[in-house]
Order: sequence, then structure tokens, then C-alpha cells
Amino acid sequence: MLLWTRRSRAVLLGVFAVVVAVVFVAPLATVVLAGLAGSWTGALPSNLGLAHLGGALSGENLASLSVSLQTAFVAGGLALVLGAWAALAAREAPRWLSRIVDAVFHLPIAVPSVALGLGLLIAFNSPPLLLGGTRWIVILGHAVLVLAFSFSAVSAALDRLDPAYRLAAESLGASPIRVLTRVTLPMLLPALGAAAGLAVALSMGELGVTVMVYPATWKTLPVTIFALTDRGQAFQAAAGTTVLLVVTLVALVGLGRIRSAASVR
Repeated sequence: MLLWTRRSRAVLLGVFAVVVAVVFVAPLATVVLAGLAGSWTGALPSNLGLAHLGGALSGENLASLSVSLQTAFVAGGLALVLGAWAALAAREAPRWLSRIVDAVFHLPIAVPSVALGLGLLIAFNSPPLLLGGTRWIVILGHAVLVLAFSFSAVSAALDRLDPAYRLAAESLGASPIRVLTRVTLPMLLPALGAAAGLAVALSMGELGVTVMVYPATWKTLPVTIFALTDRGQAFQAAAGTTVLLVVTLVALVGLGRIRSAASVR
């Protein structure tokens, strides 16, 4: 619908702001306030302090944060490499094969994450691929989940690339490998940075697959937060969630700077 008057545009912006505040800002603000609260018996929290945040940055919570970061970056890296490779290969494949590859790589997000976790647990719980009870089954589960987003981001970027650059390089005698490393991949760096950021963010907050496959020695922060809420420790869980939000945001900002630098180049 086209909005021609200032009043109609102002009304639309106002409605949008209210929806964002209610659906997005208010829940996050509530979590942050609960993480700082000593008690919450009225409309507003009381006894605000950093005690719960201190607990979220020590002991088991800190270990879980470290596990989440390691899992996110390793799984995100694997998904980025495999997703980019598959997108590049599918672009050169026949159309029917390209469609099959696209469907296969999007399959993990089309099924419930719990079903995916159970499938991984059954498939990799006996030799020769015995991953059950190790950190690698958690990393594999996260990589499989975020692989679809990496594949989609690179595929979309490839569709926007002007083929004239590749054709010009080939006309000058560049080999396929040289075209890939000197022309295609440098032009894909912004998309690769965006895919990496999305993969890390999704992995940091993943819970469904993780609760099905994680061993006691490799517990991510979302699993720890879930356990805290299950034990009724809502304020400590909120503090852990606040830490998770901040760390994920910092990681995204860092990856965003890398992406911006790549775009400038």
C-alpha cells in the first residue's frame, strides 16, 4: 500500500515502533532487568546489582560460555567452507542436479531440530563413526543446522555476481583455479562474512539439537540456561542469557568489521 501523506507515514512508523517495542525490545529488556534483579515481586525489579552476572561469568556458566564460543566458531567455519563449496559446485552443475543440491542443503531446517539431533545420535553412536559422548557430535549438529544458511547466502551472492568479470579473466588466459581465487572468492567476501556472522549467531543460541546429543563434558550455555530455569533459578538464568546476548553481539560486531573491510577491498 502506498502512503502519500505525512500523517499516514507517521501513523505507520508509530505502529511499527510499537510492534518492535512490544515484540522485541520489551522481552529482551525484561531478561536484562531480571539478570540484574535481586528480587521481583512488584511491577518493577528491586535490589538491582551485578551478583547474578558475576555468577554467570564464573564456574560452570563460564565453562559453558567457552564451550558455546568454541562450538559456534568451529561449526560456523565448517558450515561456511562446505556451504560455499557446495554453492560454487551447484552453480556449475546441470540445473536438475543444482535443484537436488539445494533441496538437500535446506533439508535440516525443514525438519524439527529434535528429530535431527536424534538422527545424529543414532547414526554416530557406533563404530566406525563413533561420535556419541564427544564434543564432535555437538559441533556436527550445529554445523548441519547452520549449513543451509551459509549455502543460501553464498548462492544468493553468486546469483548477483556479474559474469563479465569471470569471462574477462578467462579471456585473458586465467585458469579456473585462478579465476576462483583471484576473481570469484574476493567478490564473495562480503557474503562470506555475512554467512559467518549468521552461522555463529545461530549456533550460539541453538538448543534443540544440543540437548539431544551433548555429553556432560561439553555443555553449551543455552543448555546450562535451560537447566537453570528447570531448577527454578530464573534470575540466574536471565543473567546467563544476558551474557549470551552480549557475547553474541560482540562476535557479530567483530565479524561485521571483517565484512566491512572485505567490502572496501
